[in-house]
Amino acid sequence: MTYQTINPATGKLIATYANIADQDLNLALDQAHLAFKSTWRECSIADRANIISTAANLLRKKSKEYASYLTLEMGKLTNEAQAEVNLSADILDYYARNAGHYLQPRKLPESPGAELHLEPIGILLGITPWNFPYYQIARIAGPQLMVGNVLLLKHAENVPQSALAFARLIEEAGAPPGVYTNLFASVEQIGGVIEDPRVRGVTLTGSERAGAVVAERAGRNLKKSVLEMGGSDPLIVLEDAPLEATLDSALFGRMFATGQCCVGTKRIIVIGKQRGKEFLDGFVQRMAALKAGDPQDPGTTLGPLSSEKTLNLLLDQIALAKRHGGKIVAGGKRIDRPGFYLEPTVLTGIEQDNPIYIQELFGPVVSFYCINNEEEAIQLANATPFGLGASVFTADVAHGRKLAEKIESGMVFVNQPVWTAPELPFGGIKNSGYGRELSELGFGEFVNQKLIHAAPSGSPAWGAVSFG
Repeated sequence: MTYQTINPATGKLIATYANIADQDLNLALDQAHLAFKSTWRECSIADRANIISTAANLLRKKSKEYASYLTLEMGKLTNEAQAEVNLSADILDYYARNAGHYLQPRKLPESPGAELHLEPIGILLGITPWNFPYYQIARIAGPQLMVGNVLLLKHAENVPQSALAFARLIEEAGAPPGVYTNLFASVEQIGGVIEDPRVRGVTLTGSERAGAVVAERAGRNLKKSVLEMGGSDPLIVLEDAPLEATLDSALFGRMFATGQCCVGTKRIIVIGKQRGKEFLDGFVQRMAALKAGDPQDPGTTLGPLSSEKTLNLLLDQIALAKRHGGKIVAGGKRIDRPGFYLEPTVLTGIEQDNPIYIQELFGPVVSFYCINNEEEAIQLANATPFGLGASVFTADVAHGRKLAEKIESGMVFVNQPVWTAPELPFGGIKNSGYGRELSELGFGEFVNQKLIHAAPSGSPAWGAVSFG
C-alpha cells in the first residue's frame, strides 16, 4: 500500500509518503494509550468541547486551504469541497455543543437509585475512505473525542495530504499528543492494530470485502465494530411528482461528488410508461449538459473520478451491463482528455440476470427503470443486497411516508435525495453495514453504558429499596 497524491484532473503524481515503521506504530499506540489513561478521559467535558470547537473554527477560518486538498487529491469540485469543509466543521461543533447533555447520567425511574452513565472505552481505530476525506473523519472524531475516547485514523492511500491536514487541525486546536493520531499504515499493520489489546473498537467506511475482514478480526478479539459499506440507493418517482423539480433532485442525488457517494442515487425507478419516457429524456439531457473540466474552475460541472482504478472499474461494469443485455442510452465512454474523466452514463434494460442488477455503481453512472405500479417499485427498490438510503418523490407527502416504511433501508427521504447533517443518524442495514454515526445515536456506539445503583445504608441485600 503506497500513500501518494495523484491529481485526478491530470493523472500526474504529486507526492509520495512513507509507511509508518513497525516500531513507530507501536510507539503511537503507547502514546495513545497513555493519552487516554492519564489525560483525555480525565479532561472535563468543557475542556474537550473547547478543543473540538476550536478545531471547527480553525477549519472554517482556513476553509480555502482545506478545500484545496480535496480538489487536488480526489478531484472534488471546488464548491463541493467547500461544502464538505463546512459540514465537517458543523459536525465538530454539534458534538462540542451537545456532549454535555448526552453525557448526563440518566435516572431509571422504575428503579429508584439507579442511574445509567456513559463512559469512554479507550483507543478506537477509524478506517476511512477517500470520497469525503474530512466528513468521514469528523463523524468519528466529533462524537468519540467528546466522549473521551482517543482515535487512531487510517485514511485511504490516495488522500494523504487531506489526512495530514486533519491531524494538524486537531493538534493546532490544542489536543494533547496521542488523542488523535494519523497512521500511514499497511493492511497487515492495521490488522495488528485491530488485535492489539489496547485498542477497544474499530469503525470502518469502505467496501463489503474490507468490512467483512475488519468485522471478523474485531469479532475474534471481542471488540465492538461499526461498519458502513456503501449502497445502491433507489430513487422512486411517483406519477404525481413534479417533473422538473424531481429531475433536478435526481441529477443532484446522482452526480454529487461525481457520483462517488455512498448515499448517491444509483437506481432511478419511475412509475408509469409516459412519465418514465419524460423522465428519462429529461435526465439524459441534464447528464449530457454537464461540462467536464478543471475541478478548481467554478464553471466546471463534471469533475474527474478519484483514480484510474475507479474509472476502469466503472468502464468494466458498463461493458458487463451491455454484454448481459443492458443498453447505454447516454455516455459510457472515457472522455478524451488528461485525467480520469468518464462521460455521465445512463443504463436501461438491466434485468435480474444482469450482474449489474445487484452491484453498486460508484461514479457518474445510473441504472434507469420504468415500471407499472407502486408495488413493483417497492419490490425493485428492495431487490438489492444493500440497504443504506432511498428516496421517494410524490406530491402527497403522507403517502410518501407510507411508502418509505416499506423500503428496506437505514434512511429514506421523501421529496429529497438522501443527504446528511450532524443531527441526522447515518447508517444502513443488510450489506450496507451496521451501527450508526452522527446524532445522539453515533455518540453512543463506543461507550460503556455503566449502571450505578445506590441504596440507602442498611438496605436489604436484594430487591427494591425505599428512599422515603
